[in-house]
Amino acid sequence: MTLYLSRVTLARSPATTALKALIDPVERSAGDRLHDPARGRIMDAHHRLIWALFADSSDCNRDFLWRAEGSGRFLILSSRLPGADGAGLFLPPESKSFAPDLRAGDRLSFVLRANATRTRRVAPGIRAQRVDVVMDAIHALPSGRDSDARRETRMAAAAAAGRDWLARQGEAAGFEVTDFAAADYSVVPLPSHLGSRKGQPQFGVIEMAGRLSVREPQALLGQIPKGFGRAKAFGCGLMLIRRA
Repeated sequence: MTLYLSRVTLARSPATTALKALIDPVERSAGDRLHDPARGRIMDAHHRLIWALFADSSDCNRDFLWRAEGSGRFLILSSRLPGADGAGLFLPPESKSFAPDLRAGDRLSFVLRANATRTRRVAPGIRAQRVDVVMDAIHALPSGRDSDARRETRMAAAAAAGRDWLARQGEAAGFEVTDFAAADYSVVPLPSHLGSRKGQPQFGVIEMAGRLSVREPQALLGQIPKGFGRAKAFGCGLMLIRRA
């Protein structure tokens, strides 16, 4: 299967200028984003924008991963080339084929924005639950009054849970994590939810970066276009790699 990695940038047009506050808002600092009610709406708006580049059929399925880079820029991994300008919303895409020549033992740096989940079985006969591994780890922390100390403790728990999750991903996808850092973790409400915020469905987003060692090149190359974790419609799951 041929894959394309594309960089797309919002055009500076009257249409995008009028919508700028919605589609390209000023990012909050990492420390302010543990619970960010606006971020889900922003990610949903971005997803709809990206669809404008692939809306050549009314019944097509999503066959791309994407990642917001800030300042109206996006990276997209897809099995078909994006459209010329997305109904005038974007500048012409910059696309190239994605076909890394990987060998066992190669060392790569990576960045990944992920909704890291696992399936947890509560008891025999009871339906298994899908849980966010980072949210699980943070909820297990003792409460504290010092917000700065708690923020540091939260991020340490997020980093440990994120690394363990990615290591398990690597077992199936042919790589070993050799260096890992978590830059941010936020909880995002689902934008489609209507009604009270109490009990509102939400998902966690962890920003990861580090280095990995390739064990099985074909397994890794087969998993990258499928993505890692869930919430791929909201810009999660695209692992970007380069030689370390």
